[in-house]
Amino acid sequence: MPANSQVTCWTVTDGKSGMENQCLGLAEALGLTPAVKRVKLRTPWRQLSPFLRMGLASAFSPEGDQLTPPWPDLLIATGRLSIPAPLYVKRASGGKTFTVQLQNPVIAPANFDLVVVPEHDDLRGSNVITTRGGLHRVTPVMLHQSGENFAPQIAHLPVPRIAVLIGGSSGAYRLTPVEMEPLAAQLGTLAKSSGGSLLVTPSRRTGDENIAILQNALRDTPAYIWNGQGPNPYYGMLGLADFILVTCDSVNMVSEACSTGKPVYVIDLPGGSDKSHRFLESLQRDGLTRKFEGRLERWSYKPLDEVKKVAEKVKKMCSLSNGS
Repeated sequence: MPANSQVTCWTVTDGKSGMENQCLGLAEALGLTPAVKRVKLRTPWRQLSPFLRMGLASAFSPEGDQLTPPWPDLLIATGRLSIPAPLYVKRASGGKTFTVQLQNPVIAPANFDLVVVPEHDDLRGSNVITTRGGLHRVTPVMLHQSGENFAPQIAHLPVPRIAVLIGGSSGAYRLTPVEMEPLAAQLGTLAKSSGGSLLVTPSRRTGDENIAILQNALRDTPAYIWNGQGPNPYYGMLGLADFILVTCDSVNMVSEACSTGKPVYVIDLPGGSDKSHRFLESLQRDGLTRKFEGRLERWSYKPLDEVKKVAEKVKKMCSLSNGS
């Protein structure tokens, strides 16, 4: 593979920001500026991915980005609906494209050059590398720059500043108004007892009703609550926070929080799975996180930096030079 300055790279997802950021994080750790591809699948591939692997040239809908030559040197993909892309491009490029699939693809890892999965997943293989959590774009430089950009919006808020990363109901977890009402009250009490302020960002899964509960409960509390308009100051919140609270439903958000080196408290929600419980318990056991029980303490730990480990593996497998 050529030097970094000449390497071409695609990231391929179905467009979900959490998935796309995982791919971008790895590309950026490799020093690459990728072409971002957001694909949509036609029926029946959409319903049967990743198991239907015939006729992949016809699998992609014109509503999404098209996959046409020149083929990239490196393709990084994640998500069930992305899987036909590396399979198709690898074949169409005559094997030229090195394919990296993030998260368990369900089908055999041998279909890809490298598969990257969290440790709490059971998948293993000669071309499988495991990480403590999800990959992401968070770096010290990003946190500093994002924090500087966000600082004027919260200059009036008292310290300590407590970032609150709110997810929502998923296949494994539940966050309904029944859970949000006491959580919102608890957050208000925390801000008052600490003398600080809250920096709150909901996700697309949080839901309007839950957001309204938060806004109402915190209306007299020193707080910034992102309203969904304009760019999400998520990274700025991570950069400026003294403490981070994050709901347990998102491996990505927990992983990003633990990459900051700041105290991370995990907010329990009803539900979960064996895999998610293993992930959360390992972080707590190793001192990266603690359960949120309404109070704050400071502690330190070595920040997670799994993206760097994966980037080194890709460089080695691809003989990717540093361009020097």
